[in-house]
Amino acid sequence: MTEGTRLLKDFCVATPVKLALLWASLMSLYIYNDYFSMYMPGAIHAMSHGRMGPLGSATPPVMVAVAILLAIPAVMIFLSAALPPVWSKWLNVLVGAIYTIVEVLTFAGPQLFYRIVVAIEILITLSVVFYALRWPREAG
Repeated sequence: MTEGTRLLKDFCVATPVKLALLWASLMSLYIYNDYFSMYMPGAIHAMSHGRMGPLGSATPPVMVAVAILLAIPAVMIFLSAALPPVWSKWLNVLVGAIYTIVEVLTFAGPQLFYRIVVAIEILITLSVVFYALRWPREAG
């Protein structure tokens, strides 16, 4: 075989790393979807007047709820890799399922670009659940 025809060496990525990478991907999509949404006419004006789309006014309780909603996936990046396997597995199944529901509820965004990104977010959270449920077991 020549250099150009040899197969690339495959490697196995550990489940906790896969899960952490999926959560990191989800966070990136959250950030960019919100950022791109600011380019829509009237978005900055609404933000500067304390309005948050379908959530209504940006009251302190709404802002705390949004902060928690965004903090959980960010923390899951670390927890997926740091927790003992059985805890990580079931926490990823639970949080992944909850965030799939959250994504489904936000799918009806007004812009096509927003719905495309949310559809990808749904695939990611479903993948979290899938990989967590298929966590490999020790031989023996």
